[in-house]
Amino acid sequence: MNKTELLGRWTKEKSEELYGIKNWGAGYFSISDNGEVLVNPYRNNKESSISFMDMISGIRERGLDMPVLLRFENLLDAQISFLNESFLKAMKSLNYQGTYRGVYPVKVNQQQQVIEEVTKFGQRYHHGLEVGSKPELIAALAHLKDKEACLICNGYKDAEFIDLVLYAVKMGYKCFFVIEVPGELDLLMERSKALDIDPYIGIRIKLSAKAGGHWTDSGGDRSIFGLNMSQVITIVDQLKEHGKLDCLRLMHYHLGSQIPNIRDIRSAVLEATRVYAELVKEGAPMGYLDLGGGLAVDYDGSNTNYTNSRNYSVEEYCTDIVEAVMSILEPSEVPHPIIVTESGRTTVAYYSVLLFNVLDVEKLEEYELPDQLTEETPDQIKYLFEAYKGLTLKNIQECYNDGLYYRDQIREMFKHGTISLRQRSFSEKIFWSLISKIAKEKTKLKNPPPDLEDLESAIADIYYCNFSVFQSIPDSWAIDQLFPIMPLHRLTELPKRNGIIADITCDCDGKIDRFIDLHDVRSTLPLHELKNGDDYYLGVFLVGAYQETLGDLHNLFGDTNVVSVRIYPDGNYDFVKEIQGDSVADVLSYVEYDPKELLDRFRETAEDAVREGQINPTDRREIMRAYDTGLRGYTYYER
Repeated sequence: MNKTELLGRWTKEKSEELYGIKNWGAGYFSISDNGEVLVNPYRNNKESSISFMDMISGIRERGLDMPVLLRFENLLDAQISFLNESFLKAMKSLNYQGTYRGVYPVKVNQQQQVIEEVTKFGQRYHHGLEVGSKPELIAALAHLKDKEACLICNGYKDAEFIDLVLYAVKMGYKCFFVIEVPGELDLLMERSKALDIDPYIGIRIKLSAKAGGHWTDSGGDRSIFGLNMSQVITIVDQLKEHGKLDCLRLMHYHLGSQIPNIRDIRSAVLEATRVYAELVKEGAPMGYLDLGGGLAVDYDGSNTNYTNSRNYSVEEYCTDIVEAVMSILEPSEVPHPIIVTESGRTTVAYYSVLLFNVLDVEKLEEYELPDQLTEETPDQIKYLFEAYKGLTLKNIQECYNDGLYYRDQIREMFKHGTISLRQRSFSEKIFWSLISKIAKEKTKLKNPPPDLEDLESAIADIYYCNFSVFQSIPDSWAIDQLFPIMPLHRLTELPKRNGIIADITCDCDGKIDRFIDLHDVRSTLPLHELKNGDDYYLGVFLVGAYQETLGDLHNLFGDTNVVSVRIYPDGNYDFVKEIQGDSVADVLSYVEYDPKELLDRFRETAEDAVREGQINPTDRREIMRAYDTGLRGYTYYER
């Protein structure tokens, strides 16, 4: 019996601590008394909590297979409200004379349902959109109905892009052309004159300030986009020459995404506000200060200055920004502008949860070894066996080194034919038994040797799960982004196994072996033993930002099934939208195959087999039916 069992029954409270759900869940996610994960967009209203397992049952009954991306439209609504109310509260408490206008960067999640709901829920706050390409602009213009909301246009803009935005301005929309490179102004002035429509112009500046995190190169003097101070003055002078300085209404910068340290954010705001004040002195009317993105999500719940966390709350973020802007503008007697932020990650991260089932588990076998070896056993295998038998706390490092040395020698002997396959197999049983024994013994050490620190991952179980890392959580693979992952049920049971997660892509990178931890990064995830015949479900949380549109077709695994849920305060909920995931035919068409042509080609192959006497016509009919069913099937594992 282990220490945990001696201390008493495993409880949901222990699971809450183990998986950190109270730290990263922002009050939206919790664990029920019967050990199931709950979601609640109303936070403090316990009656509105819904079990993921209940929703999974409903999804199964409707004929949809795992994996499923579950979207909660209420969480999107709650996050938009939380951000806007936090800014308005900070402005009121500090007597700020301007207001706040949030915009959602479409690139963070361009799915139609997301844009539709952002514009719907954001309308009461005049929450707008930010676009960086012509397709995003086209989508935004169709959904944004609120003429008080801002539409921020970043990125390269050709004449077609500019004309569309100018027409929107003519219809009464607040669409801002953000000049990011010096040459953009000439084309804008040309099209503005041709259509006789004055634009709303913004400029993106390069700050000297830089932030920590994955996207530190977004800021600084050598960032890709933005104008240096010399170029800013050139733009101002050109606008004066055209008689259009009155069109300069917005100043923008972008420090980066997922900025963990509030000091970096405040430093950038101070520098940018100083530039804003100087533009007002130059005679530009201004009125809008766009601070870009950067508001981080606390993925690991540690509330620290760490890449996957943040050392501030949303309320602190809003208050610090407002204070910083006021501290620069009030001595200069510059009117308080409308503050704009492009907070996409924090808006949609909580919105989506990836659900999948475990298909199988591979464990490191526990071998029964003899008490002693025969005389015929090769010496190297004997030495390896002696390391296993003689292991103590005092010689743990020595035995580990001996184990690696003799294992490598035995492998070389096998390559040269001096030991048999059976002997090599036996040596591997000894080696892994030694490693398992070392892993157990090292837990008794206060300061284990550095070589042994990550030994658990070497002996961890491999949980094979029904999803693709590359399709559904590509940032986990590409930039080592950590997402909260945990079982969705059985959370009043002790998770006795430590595992890593492998997807079904048959790719060595298709795995997750880094997990959140309050003080560090774990190399394994505590999981439960599979029960024969029972499904075991895991969830990856906070995946609403970037993951859907960054996903690729590695191994031709397509989009997962998507189910959207609306939760009501009384605890009822509706499945408001179901989108079937890609079929095999869908993903093959994405890579230039014609499914009908494939069917015809395979029919010819089957008919050749009939002609050659390998199958009969009845066999051909069944084979063609199987091929056609496969074309129409889900790309993931189906029951």
